[in-house]
Amino acid sequence: MTAAGNGNPGQPGTPSLLRAINDRAALELLLEQGPLSRSQLGGLTGLSKPTASQLLARLESAGLVVPVGTTAGRPGPGAQLYEINPEAAFVAGLDVNPARIRVAIADITGQVVAEHRQPTPGRQASGTVERVREAVDAAVSAAGLQRQALRQIVIGTPGALDATTGKLRYAPHLPGWHSSRLLEELAEGLGVPVALENDVNLAAVAEQRVGQAVGVADFVLLWVEDGIGAAIVLGGKLHRGHTGGAGEVGYMPLPGAPVVKNVRRENAGGFQQLAGAPAVLALAREHGITARTAAEAVGRAAEAAEQGDDRVLAVLAHRLATGLAAIVAVVDPELVLLSGDIPQAGGERLRALVQEELTGLAVPRPRLLISSVQGSPVVVGALQSALSTARERVFTTH
Repeated sequence: MTAAGNGNPGQPGTPSLLRAINDRAALELLLEQGPLSRSQLGGLTGLSKPTASQLLARLESAGLVVPVGTTAGRPGPGAQLYEINPEAAFVAGLDVNPARIRVAIADITGQVVAEHRQPTPGRQASGTVERVREAVDAAVSAAGLQRQALRQIVIGTPGALDATTGKLRYAPHLPGWHSSRLLEELAEGLGVPVALENDVNLAAVAEQRVGQAVGVADFVLLWVEDGIGAAIVLGGKLHRGHTGGAGEVGYMPLPGAPVVKNVRRENAGGFQQLAGAPAVLALAREHGITARTAAEAVGRAAEAAEQGDDRVLAVLAHRLATGLAAIVAVVDPELVLLSGDIPQAGGERLRALVQEELTGLAVPRPRLLISSVQGSPVVVGALQSALSTARERVFTTH
């Protein structure tokens, strides 16, 4: 592979620039395709055998690739195979809500090496950095690492950072996370670069990288758990809005829901009042279903639907479709994804009912799917985001 320099168009790039481009291309191929031999790597990159050999020697010396056995099944001696050194860097992804902090640690290949869940009942406004540090340290310890091994931490929270003030907005129920210096305080307290992102946006990142939205340029993810939120991806990029509040659809007024006059004080709006966890539990009770959580109630409603009783799921589907109709009328996405505990509990029957209702309510008629991401979509998205940053840093500065 060759590239033009940054100066005059058509002039060859400097040897160091060409080496950096070739190194990065090789590392990306090793990430995507697994162990490769020198000749395989040369064939995929267009490099000669001597150049490919020099490249691999350079990357091995930098600690970015390691030999992992030889090819088999061919006459003669096997060729040496190389793969990304998983210990070249580590990252952490966090999912924070008022009740707990969930942490996962992954190596540079994306393999999760440890997870930790730390309950935070009765959380106070003070001690935020200490709680995060404690949770991260528990996770890295489980992985047999030190915190200093981490190259990037990405934290998913309700709400979003306002780019103009640096404060977390739309999340009054998360005490201790509203300092204007929150990012600086976390980075200083952890000694690792930290990024903060809306939790639903991170769920969309997970879908975009490893889920149902791979290759989809325009999609909406509707998150339904205790609260309701949405992530909007346009042209392959997250749309955050002027204050970071794009997707805070729980505050959206809807037909059939009481109008909340002070959404900031109540931390709720029409969509939340119509289809959030408290409303789902109340709906289930009206039909004789008792449960500890909304997801559990919807799971029991899904079981009733298998016996022919769709009443709870039908009402819930209408409520979800009512909110989605307002969103898709403006965004016109190719795909809508349902994510969170409640859609997962409702399964395919709930999805089909929402699709049917949405078809009748909206002129744009996007495909509707349920998230396929395993584990916590927020943590998966946080890890994917952290990996992108860490790889950019590690792969281009060796």
